Amino acid sequence: MDKKLVIIGAGWLGEALAQTAIAQGWQVQATHRELGTQAHERQFALQEDGTLLHNVSLTDAYWVCAMSPGARRQPSNYQQSLEHALALYQQLHGKGFVLCSSTGIYDQQSGQYDEHSPLGLVTARQQRLAAAEQVALASGAKVLRLGGLIGPQREPGRFVAGKILSSHAEDVVNMVQRDDVIAGILALIENYPKAQPVYNLVHPRHPSKLEYYQAHCQRQGTQVPEFSAEQPVARVIDGSAIEALGFTYSLDI
Repeated sequence: MDKKLVIIGAGWLGEALAQTAIAQGWQVQATHRELGTQAHERQFALQEDGTLLHNVSLTDAYWVCAMSPGARRQPSNYQQSLEHALALYQQLHGKGFVLCSSTGIYDQQSGQYDEHSPLGLVTARQQRLAAAEQVALASGAKVLRLGGLIGPQREPGRFVAGKILSSHAEDVVNMVQRDDVIAGILALIENYPKAQPVYNLVHPRHPSKLEYYQAHCQRQGTQVPEFSAEQPVARVIDGSAIEALGFTYSLDI
């Protein structure tokens, strides 16, 4: 397999993926809005007039779109940027395209959700996620729905410390470590032709939010958050299907 990789959106996840792939001998181009200084950095920026400014040049590569999906703030040019990325992928004869989506697309009600669960798409964010997935899948891409991401600079015991969360203490978490996501992306690429169109990437352990954040806050020496919801929601995302590709979750949440 030609080890060539284009990463659209070299942020917290995308740049870590780039560094891992480079260390494994991949030829990598990873994009930012601005011109970069490192050899693997490329520009990919949607201008106000809708035109694309870029210097991505790697042909016959696998592509990963690691832009933060379905931005909560409006306006967002996420959908346009994705469509430009898919068009450029076709022009450069890409071999496979992986869209990093979110398990936020699933209903917020109690239940067990897997890749075949029906989608209610009640919120604007869920609708944006679905629109992005649909355009990607129509182009032959694969979709990874990521759980809540943790890892370096994203320690739960810090980002919830002392906050009042809009959830219930008995709600369960659907989290995943960044390095497991990177391993999952590479496993999907290595098995691209036989892989199914959509996979969840969520650690199989689902402790309650109180138990989970209490443990992390104790380790960090920070204040445990409070919870404001009156009714718990037992919402569990099943991330086991991708294990059929030889991937295993190796890092605890």
